[in-house]
Amino acid sequence: WTTQVGLITHRARGAHRQQNLASALRMIDNRFNDLANWDNPQADRYAVELDIISVDLDIGGNGEAFPAIEVLQTTILDRRTGARTPGLVGNNFSSYVRDYDFSVVLPEHNKGRDGFSLPEDFGELHGRIFKAFVASDVFRAQFRKPPVICLSVSETKSYARTANVHPVLGIEYVPNYASLTEQYFGKMGLEVRYFMPPKSVAPLAFYHSGDLLNEYTNLELIGTISTMEAFRKLYRPEIYNANSVAGQTYHPSLKHQDFSPTRVVYDRAERSRLATEQGRFAEETFIKPHRDRLAEWTAQFAA
Repeated sequence: WTTQVGLITHRARGAHRQQNLASALRMIDNRFNDLANWDNPQADRYAVELDIISVDLDIGGNGEAFPAIEVLQTTILDRRTGARTPGLVGNNFSSYVRDYDFSVVLPEHNKGRDGFSLPEDFGELHGRIFKAFVASDVFRAQFRKPPVICLSVSETKSYARTANVHPVLGIEYVPNYASLTEQYFGKMGLEVRYFMPPKSVAPLAFYHSGDLLNEYTNLELIGTISTMEAFRKLYRPEIYNANSVAGQTYHPSLKHQDFSPTRVVYDRAERSRLATEQGRFAEETFIKPHRDRLAEWTAQFAA
C-alpha cells in the first residue's frame, strides 16, 4: 500500500472552480461552528482542513500501482489556541472497483433478465480490499480510529424516526429494509446507522465498524457532519437543502421541488459517465490482469 495526500481540488470544476471550492469550504466551517457552539460565542472558533487520502495498491509488485480507494481526512483547527486535532478518516468514499461493480458488473449481469438480481460474488473483492487496507500497517500508522463513511439516504426506502437522540449526531432514524448499498458496505465490514443532526432537514447514513456513539469525540463527529452535509447539499439539494424537515416517517426523493439550489452545481450525468469509464478502467487494468492473484491475496480477508 502507498498513500498520497493532496488538496481537495477535485470538488472544484468549471470556470468558477476556485470560487466553488471556497464556497464549499466556507459552508463546512460555518456548519462546524454552528454545531460546536460551546465556548464559541462568535461562531468562528474552528476551521476544518481536508486532505484527500488516495490509496494505491501494487498487486503485481512491479511498482505499477492501481488507485484502489479514495477517502477524506478531516483536521480541526482551533483558531483560539492554534491546535490542530485529527478528525475522522473516511467521510466521502470513492473506489474504481466499486464503480466496476455498480456500473459494469451489475448492468451486464441483469441485461436481458426479467427481474433484478445480484451476481453471487457481488462486492466480495471490493469488500476484501477495503478490509485489507484497514488492517494494514499503513492505515494503523496514520490513523488512530476506524473510518466512518457518511453517505446520503436512499430514494428507494422510507425511514422512521426513533426516540433515540444523540447530542451531536441528532435524531436516529431506522430504514424499512436493508438496501443494496447497506449489503455492499456490509461486505467491507461496515454497519450503518442513520441520524439527522441538529438543524438538519434529512438523515445522513453513517457507515462504521466501531462504536459510532461512544468511540468518537464530539469534535470528530462534527467534522464529519459538517463536511459531508455540505457535500450532500451540493450533490442532492432536493434532499439536504429542502425547505421542509424530515418528519416521523421520511421518504427522500430527488424529484422533490421545494428546495433551495446552491450556487455550486453538481453534474450528476457527468458523474454517471465517469463511473462507467472508471469501472472499465478498473476492469482492464486491474481486475482482468490480476484476477487470480487478487483472489489468492484477498482470501485471507474473507471472514
